[in-house]
Amino acid sequence: MDLSPSLASAGRHAARRLLHGGALACAWLIHATPAIADDVAPPDQQSGQPAATDNHTLPAVQVQSTAPAASDTPNLGTPIQTGSRLGLSSLDTPASVETINSEQIDERGDRSVTQAVTRATGFVTDAAPGNGGTSVSVRGFSGPESITTLYDGVRMFPGAGTVTFPFDTWSVDRIEVLRGPASVLYGEGGIGGVINVVPKEPQRDYATTIQLGAGSYGEKRVALDTTGALGPMLSYRFYVSDDRSNGWVPRGNSHTTALGGSLRLDVDPTLSFTLDYDYGRQEPARYFGVPVENGQLNPALRFQNYNVANASIAYYDQWTRLNTTWRAAPGITLHNQLYYLLTNRHWHDSESYSLLPDGNVLRSDYIEILHHEKQIGDTLDATFDGHLLGHQNRVVVGADFNVISFLDTSNSPFDGSSIVPAFNFDPGVFMSPDPTVPAFRTITHQASLFAEDRLELTDRLAWVSGLRYDHIDFHRDTFATATTAASSFDKTFAHTGWRTGLVFSLTPDLSIYAQYTTGTDGVGSLITLSQSESAFTLSTGQQWEAGIKQQVLGGRGSWTLAFYQIVKRDLLTTDPLNPDLSEQVGKQSSRGVEWSGALQLGGGWSINANAALLRARYDNFSEEENGQSVSRAGNVPFNIPEQTANAWLEWAFAPGWKAGAGVQYVGRRFGDNANTVPIPSYTLFDASASWRVTRNLTLALYLRNLTNRVYAVTTQNDGTEWLLGAPRSGWVTATINF
Repeated sequence: MDLSPSLASAGRHAARRLLHGGALACAWLIHATPAIADDVAPPDQQSGQPAATDNHTLPAVQVQSTAPAASDTPNLGTPIQTGSRLGLSSLDTPASVETINSEQIDERGDRSVTQAVTRATGFVTDAAPGNGGTSVSVRGFSGPESITTLYDGVRMFPGAGTVTFPFDTWSVDRIEVLRGPASVLYGEGGIGGVINVVPKEPQRDYATTIQLGAGSYGEKRVALDTTGALGPMLSYRFYVSDDRSNGWVPRGNSHTTALGGSLRLDVDPTLSFTLDYDYGRQEPARYFGVPVENGQLNPALRFQNYNVANASIAYYDQWTRLNTTWRAAPGITLHNQLYYLLTNRHWHDSESYSLLPDGNVLRSDYIEILHHEKQIGDTLDATFDGHLLGHQNRVVVGADFNVISFLDTSNSPFDGSSIVPAFNFDPGVFMSPDPTVPAFRTITHQASLFAEDRLELTDRLAWVSGLRYDHIDFHRDTFATATTAASSFDKTFAHTGWRTGLVFSLTPDLSIYAQYTTGTDGVGSLITLSQSESAFTLSTGQQWEAGIKQQVLGGRGSWTLAFYQIVKRDLLTTDPLNPDLSEQVGKQSSRGVEWSGALQLGGGWSINANAALLRARYDNFSEEENGQSVSRAGNVPFNIPEQTANAWLEWAFAPGWKAGAGVQYVGRRFGDNANTVPIPSYTLFDASASWRVTRNLTLALYLRNLTNRVYAVTTQNDGTEWLLGAPRSGWVTATINF
């Protein structure tokens, strides 16, 4: 029996009730597009989108996946979600946006999101267990507060500066990045940029992929992805991946599991629902690096792990999302996303190590911390295509709401220490005189209103602008412990941000742009704000950017060039008259140039490359040192490299055969704000090869760090402790498709 008509009617009725309130909230803006339905052609019978009426009609609203075609050459004309809510392509966006698709990720063997992202222009990892293994830097800023991470457009507000999901690339359709402030799009934070991990969606064509892999240091991998139809209106996707490794240092074993799935109900061409669930479990290597002395690494320490024998690090994440898309009328699309996010984290280890004069190692910071975070939120937006004063116009208006609860349990003040030989030592066990008890709890209510608009001023010139208002109510309860008294406080933040930019199309494949945008960052992790930080406001930032983008050779090549300057104000800095106090007068700036290019050559050759040159400085910033306030003005912020470059060359040299080679360069950094501990630059070489044995079976080989380079991924404790990158390694995979 065909239930489609009744289900369609019921679905439409439910969607209208779900979205009606948001539509009313957005209706005030409809008067700005008085000819919203005028000159809009009837919807195309296949896509349900308005058909173009002339050569200058705005591109159709993308209501489902807008994934770029799998290709080694980025298509600058493909819509990208992350740089705007307007569904614009890179050529139409007055900002630096970039996409890494699943085919590129697979060819390079990037199994983690961090590995894949650091192939993008200007992105560098500074991942460590303390930041969830996901922290990166770009444009002179680093960390989860300054680089916002999204999963399918949804952000989790990081507690204590730790983001742990997403981490695995198996379920990824593409990774989109935006360089530069993104507060106008996604709220507080993101002054350096945004990473948006977009998962694969259900498809109606049946397809299943199984992958088995093994490699150096006992690496093992099992993964499954399957999709298909469940009747005339339902489609599904399910995935699971499991990775294990013994690790390249003692007690460096790791185990990660990611699984999830989605169901999509296409009620009719105008209405669809998608329910997604994702689960991630990470038990990363319990490794925090090795101590160095006077900024010099002893290579003999490379394979040492000074953590205790019973150390534990674990992250558990669950994300549930319900997406509703309704094409209410020609030129009007409403979208709603309701979500529930849950994360639990646990650290139980010794994290700080220093060299003693007798050659032994002092271990301290015996830390046990547990985080429990829940976030419930909803985002509603409406897109209107039409005309304003006779010009093509597209506008998006919407609102989002979040309630975040965070519980911190710890053994603060993290006392305890031990001394072990530098080599051949008994790692011992965790021991601390401090009990692990609930420390504090916070509740954060966030709400925002936002709008974006693209107006075609002429056939070649478009004005793209955005506006966002954020309101945040924060409450913290600090529990009584042996060293602290119980206390509570409330704090309210409010901020209005905006951006404006112009895009001029010299030709259909060549555009130049300029933009100005504002942004905000918290003075610390926003949802774990301390009593001492509550007296301060959000830090503010502004960016100027200009650039040029072009596709060449009929789409077989592309290149982009961007110039920018970001200034961030209101940093916390030490009071020169009283080093025990802080004042919010600091200033930090960065300016730079970024280039990226890609080209498909003849004979099966293709190349992708990028480079970024940066000047990052503290303009007004002081730190307490030996009881004195010391200025760091003119210094480079710690862990920020000022030169980066990537290149990947691929050759399809025979039917079914491919070989690839890549190089990654990261310039010198400093391990402290005083710039007394330089961290050497490094260059890494990777390679891959694949053979499609049959239509259903592909074998692949991946090699990393071919020259076995010793390098620091990141540093801590003012540069006296370096977390080293993995040595030369390799693995093979067998991928079966049917």
